[in-house]
Amino acid sequence: MKNFSLVLLLAAVVLSFSSVFVVPEGQKAIVMLFSKVQKDDSGEAIVYNPGLQFKVPFFSQVRRIDARIQTLDGAPDRFVTSEKKDLIVDSFVKWRVSDFSAFYLRARGDKQYAEALLKQKVNNGLRTNFGSRTIREIVSGERSELMEEALVQASESAQELGIEVLDVRVKQINLPSEVSDSIYKRMRAERKAVANEHRSEGNEKAETIRAEVDRRVTVMLADAERNARTVRGAGDAKAAAIYADAYNKDAEFFSFVRSLEAYKKTFKDKQDVMVLSPDSDFFRYMKGAAVQ
Repeated sequence: MKNFSLVLLLAAVVLSFSSVFVVPEGQKAIVMLFSKVQKDDSGEAIVYNPGLQFKVPFFSQVRRIDARIQTLDGAPDRFVTSEKKDLIVDSFVKWRVSDFSAFYLRARGDKQYAEALLKQKVNNGLRTNFGSRTIREIVSGERSELMEEALVQASESAQELGIEVLDVRVKQINLPSEVSDSIYKRMRAERKAVANEHRSEGNEKAETIRAEVDRRVTVMLADAERNARTVRGAGDAKAAAIYADAYNKDAEFFSFVRSLEAYKKTFKDKQDVMVLSPDSDFFRYMKGAAVQ
């Protein structure tokens, strides 16, 4: 009797533990009864919220599913525009499980598998939207409209997976590296052509300015030379008048001064050699000085 009571107590404990399960915060759960999703009287799957819950012991299995908002941020993908130009698009998707029964049955309750299916559906929507627009339309302001259309298409196609798509965002749009290199080369060539044109115009203007300056310098030099000659001529005329006046006053003294200046200039360099006759008129005043 005592052993029987112990067995009953042990069975009650095992039964209690097998009929109780805990759903962690941020998750929800469904219960599989005989490999089928447990449903209520209306045929809807029973979803268990976080906390302590009860189930049929031994014959039911609990499947916990993350109920929080998820972010699908994969590698950038290549899309083709309406003008047959390739674009590298980096996007992300915000989603969460809305139908836990469908999510478990269609996506196996596996987040990675569900995201792989969801990414394919979102990319199909983005591919359709990018394929109906040109690069100019995408870049110039239709990106918001494009994301809204992609969100609608992804939401419709993701319902069968039990997923609610909350947002689809395009983070960045780039050209493929080979196209970017080609565009950069063309831009460099265009900028170089513009720079060469500006440089040519600058050189032409520089030559014009330089020629104008040279012309002005030549005119100024000519004017200066003309003025110098005028001043020099006036000075020479005045000097000649002074000489003439001095000569008229005392011709002998004038000749004497002129001879001294000639001596000074002649004997300035001691290395010069002069061959003159002793009775040359050049030594007239020297002879007079010697006789005195």
